[in-house]
Amino acid sequence: MTDRTHVKLLIVGSGPAGYTAAVYGARAMLKPMLIQGLQPGGQLTITTEVENWPGETEIQGPELMVKMEEHARAMGAEIVTDYVTRLDLQVRPFVAECDSGRVVTADAVILATGAQARWLGLDSEEKFKGFGVSACATCDGFFYRGREVVVVGGGNTAVEEALFLTRFASKVTLVHRRDSLRAEKILQERLFANPKVQVVWDHELAEVKGSESPLGVTGVVVRDVKQGGLREIPADGVFIAIGHAPSSELVQGQLELHHGGYVKVEPGSTRTSVPGVFAAGDLTDHIYRQAVTSAGMGCMAALDAEHWLAAHETDAPAETRPQMAAI
Repeated sequence: MTDRTHVKLLIVGSGPAGYTAAVYGARAMLKPMLIQGLQPGGQLTITTEVENWPGETEIQGPELMVKMEEHARAMGAEIVTDYVTRLDLQVRPFVAECDSGRVVTADAVILATGAQARWLGLDSEEKFKGFGVSACATCDGFFYRGREVVVVGGGNTAVEEALFLTRFASKVTLVHRRDSLRAEKILQERLFANPKVQVVWDHELAEVKGSESPLGVTGVVVRDVKQGGLREIPADGVFIAIGHAPSSELVQGQLELHHGGYVKVEPGSTRTSVPGVFAAGDLTDHIYRQAVTSAGMGCMAALDAEHWLAAHETDAPAETRPQMAAI
């Protein structure tokens, strides 16, 4: 028998945006249900030190997300360990179908599904994924104690990954296709000051080299983007850190998207192109992509949803409206 539940407010995703929306939704007495998704806690669960969260000089990413989840539960939000496989935003109430077979209908929805790591799309990259090619230094860095690794990218993610890997690796080579980094200046200073780090400018990853039996990485071939020449760099591991793509698959064809798949919201709000559906965090943010801005948008989404529900309560189908007790 299908587990079918109706809620006023459904939150899909469990990063800083989702948990903050759950806190505010619960405080507004909306009794929100939050479905955590495939990666409960989001990207911060694979981050080490977080130094830019207000009130915490330094805190581990997973610890911060545990605290957020506990806060949401304490406020009264229902946290569900499951993930949504199909979301229908063309009907009222909205319908979410989950992997477990659970079906949730909701008067309003907040989307906070975040973003996932981007890949280069090389055949050799795909071949060695999990066998020396990774997109998560905090997940796999431990396996490269005393070894040489390559990090590809030039933004905050790449520099943070490279610095983290210096704890384990004997040498970290950062390959960037430009002649300057996009990362924050404080991160760049730390990178350039670290004796384990070497930066290869104006090069891009052309191929991952490796052994067949056992399957494993032995090096990379990089291409000079200006001169076109190739060179090989020995390495036992390769970490791809070229940014993230919004996890908007559930709403493609249903909501207006822009900038390569980010959910478009009205300026100054979290309202999407479908009334009653709101979006927050990295799913909507192609510029800042910070934990604190995601949390702020989660707050906005809950407040927007609260106001929308209050204004449209009588528009809900009769079977979902609160029933008055007989006197």
